[in-house]
Amino acid sequence: MAANADSKIAVYAALVGNVLVACTKIAAAVWTGSSAMMSEAIHSVVDTSNELLLLYGFHRASRPPDRLHPLGYGRELYFWSFIVALLLFALGAGVSLYEGVAHLMQPVPIESPTVSYVVLGLSFVFEAGSWWVAVRRFRAAAPGLSYVEAFRRSKDPPAFMVVFEDSAALIGILIAAAATAAAVAFEEPAWDGIGSILIGLVLAVTSIVLARESKSLLIGEPADPELARSVIEIARHVKGVRAANGLLTVQLSPQQVVVALSIEFADDMRADDIERAVVAIETELRARHPVIAALFVKPQTSVRFQELRERRLHDGSAPA
Repeated sequence: MAANADSKIAVYAALVGNVLVACTKIAAAVWTGSSAMMSEAIHSVVDTSNELLLLYGFHRASRPPDRLHPLGYGRELYFWSFIVALLLFALGAGVSLYEGVAHLMQPVPIESPTVSYVVLGLSFVFEAGSWWVAVRRFRAAAPGLSYVEAFRRSKDPPAFMVVFEDSAALIGILIAAAATAAAVAFEEPAWDGIGSILIGLVLAVTSIVLARESKSLLIGEPADPELARSVIEIARHVKGVRAANGLLTVQLSPQQVVVALSIEFADDMRADDIERAVVAIETELRARHPVIAALFVKPQTSVRFQELRERRLHDGSAPA
């Protein structure tokens, strides 16, 4: 549950930062009439809504199992993460691109650019604070891995979503500042619209990356390879187990994994002996890996397991 707590802290930090940023940007956009500033304000409002949706996802995913959902509701967090990525594209990127095109067609001079610079500076400070909290939490969950590898292996969308959103926000602030400066320096309001379009493109790329990863988790990804190797090793060392043939894992949520394990037991074992061995495996696994929500064991000879595996590879059928 520690990873979940870290993710919530990052989301709460991002929520506070985005509320402060959104308020200052909206006021500045109304005051100055800047298209890039309005795009940034919309971006911050969307980010604020996204953090609320992620917190709602945490709440929904924490519900206990029931008759209709015997494995719980953990995957709801992946669903709401996917919705967040879509909103970032539809609202954040879409509205920013619309604002940019509209101001290119009908450029409006920026009033009081100093106000824009002050607000963008404050926004950068707020966003940087949120970004720093999110990055620290994200790195703590994957020590020793590069940022790219940590992102690919992460099963916790809120953790990397906050990092991506805040990074996009910081880039957007820099673009808005540069666009405002260019519009004032060259006395060409069209630069303001160009800045808004660039912000929209940054948001579009960010949302596509996040949607792709969230969709993959929602459909069902295997658990971390290190956990799979540990499960096999634990099973092999239990008395009565001749061979741990292989396993199938599915990540239900950041803190929930389902494991299906194929095991060959000794020929002289009775049904009650096999039951005791399975209990021993389950007890050791839950002690070492509390994230395992359910364990299914299939008694199976190594020869039979290999035959079925080769057949699946040949015809692409579902696991036996």
